[in-house]
Amino acid sequence: MNRPLVLAEWQRARLSLLGAQLLTRNGVYPDAVSRAYYAVLHAAKAALQTQDIGAASHSAVKRLFGLHLVKTGQIEPEWSADLVESLDDRLAADYDAELRITQREAREKYRRAVAFVKRVRKYLLAQGLSRAELEK
Repeated sequence: MNRPLVLAEWQRARLSLLGAQLLTRNGVYPDAVSRAYYAVLHAAKAALQTQDIGAASHSAVKRLFGLHLVKTGQIEPEWSADLVESLDDRLAADYDAELRITQREAREKYRRAVAFVKRVRKYLLAQGLSRAELEK
């Protein structure tokens, strides 16, 4: 495991989650949805890095997360579905100018991202990372 890389991805996940929270609170809903996705993406990348698996693209992260973490039983299948759905949400939020995202929808996407990040945190702790490392 490349611990510094795992922790770098983890910190990006936490920052993106904070961004999603702040954007939701301030009514910037499409960008909040996008940041929520990036929280999920970086958390997934942190989990993959515990096994020295890097992914250069969004689709590779989805595929590798399912293959190496879900199919092996280390992460439950519903979390893979959340990763896939959050990418679809992000693409719509970023590229569909006519899409209207409500406060309720943005809050739900943020809530799901929080849950995903919490699940990955549990996985990272099980892989030997400490609470202190994850909270820096």
